[in-house]
Formats: sequence, C-alpha cells, structure tokens
Amino acid sequence: MPTRTRDLTAQKRPRRARSRAISPLPPLVVSSLKPHEVDLAYSTLVCPTCRTWVPINAPHSSRPRLVPHHTEKAGTDDPVRCPGSHRLVDVNLTVDQWFRRLEEGLTQTNGRRSTRVIRKPKAGSVPAVMQIVGGTVDDRTARKLDEAHVRGCSVCSIRDKKGDFLRPADITVRCKDGRRLAQLAAHTKRLAPARRLAQLDREDGNDRRAWGLRLVREQQWQNVSEPVADADLRRVRDTLAALIQTLNPRTADAPRLTDWEHADLMSAITLLATQEEQLTR
Repeated sequence: MPTRTRDLTAQKRPRRARSRAISPLPPLVVSSLKPHEVDLAYSTLVCPTCRTWVPINAPHSSRPRLVPHHTEKAGTDDPVRCPGSHRLVDVNLTVDQWFRRLEEGLTQTNGRRSTRVIRKPKAGSVPAVMQIVGGTVDDRTARKLDEAHVRGCSVCSIRDKKGDFLRPADITVRCKDGRRLAQLAAHTKRLAPARRLAQLDREDGNDRRAWGLRLVREQQWQNVSEPVADADLRRVRDTLAALIQTLNPRTADAPRLTDWEHADLMSAITLLATQEEQLTR
C-alpha cells in the first residue's frame, strides 16, 4: 500500500495588495452638499476635508472618486496628501437638478438683499461771496480787500502809459472777482451802522449779565460770610491754643524743645495771633 507523504512545511501565502487608492471616509453624497459647492457641469466639487475644488474621477462610472490631491502649492517637495483623496462620491443628482437647486438658492439670496433705492442728496445752489464772508468780514476789511485787488488787477484798474495806478475802473468792466469784492464792500458798508449797533447791544447785554452775576455772588457770600468767618476764627484759636500748650507743657517731665523748634513755634504763634486779630476786626 503506497504511503502518502505530507509536507508539513508552512507555505508562503500570497499577500493582499495594499493600495492607497482607498479612502477610509464614507462616500460623499452630492445632494448633501450646498449647491454652490458643486459644479456638475465640470464634474468638480469642494472637498469637505481641505475645502478646495477637486475634480471627480470618472463621474459617469459606477464608482466615481475624488482625484488624489493636496493643499500645498504645485512643485512642493513631499506634499502631504489630503485624507479625502480617492473618496467615493455618490452622484445622486443630474445636471438639471443641480442647476435648478442653484437657481433657487440664488433667488432666495437676492430676495434677502435690499432693493431700496437711496437717492443722493440734491446739491444746493452755491451761496454768493457776500453770504459766505459777509458775516465774518467788516466794512474796513472788505474795503481793504477791494483796494488790494484793484491795485493788483490790470482789468479792474486804470493805469497810465508807464503802468502806474490812476484810479479804479468802473464796476461794469471789472473782472469777476473784482465785481464780487466791490459788491461785498458796498454790502458791508451799507450794513456797518446796523452791525455796530447790534455789537453795542451785545456788549451792553454781556456787561449787564456779568454785573448781575457779580451781584448774585456777592449776595450769596453775604449770606454765608458770618458762619465762614466764625469757623475760620475757631480754627485759628484752636490751633493757637494747641501751639501755646506745646510751648508750655503741663507736666514737668515733658521733652524740652530745642532752640530751632522754639523759634519755629514762636513764629507760628505770632502768625496765628495776627490772623486772629484780623478776623476779630
């Protein structure tokens, strides 16, 4: 009877192919993404892991995936691959459905925006020179401005053959600035008496107001002057009594003052005595 020999040596088992083209992340459903994060017309979408636009490899096949990608710049040495590479994609929307969802999102966004028309304010008419500086320039300043312009302008002055100034030209032949300065001088000259009278009234009113405030303060001080004087007198007398007690201690074993301390104490007592005499007058 033939015997069968059994090879007891362990055989080398074929290894399973370890491929990097497999992602441990769950499949990515296109309908769960926002419409603006998907572009089915060009088969691209935003990778949820690295937030970059990534193409879909074989979008019409049975197992579409995200192409391998990384977030570094092109040409970087040893770039780190994104964990979302080779992730399965579930394309459960057609191009028409995706485009319809995108249009609905844009319509809602436009509806939230304000369509109110904010008109620009109308520009008012430019005020005249007299209205601009008429309240800040007096008649003397306006006259000096007019004279300085007339002497320096060849249109607003009449000169001899040598170019020396003779007299101002008529207002009808002056330049634009010359006419405005002449009108300003005439305007301020016409309003000068009323302006001086208004200024005198304001100064008189200010003087009366200041005089009334001074009288009110004097009356208020008269109401409290006697209590304040009594308080000052009591304070001076108390301080003077304390200094005299320090100068003449009651106990015999009290520390004696030095010559400098005695002189300073006598000066303070003299000053307080003078203040008491002034307050009792």
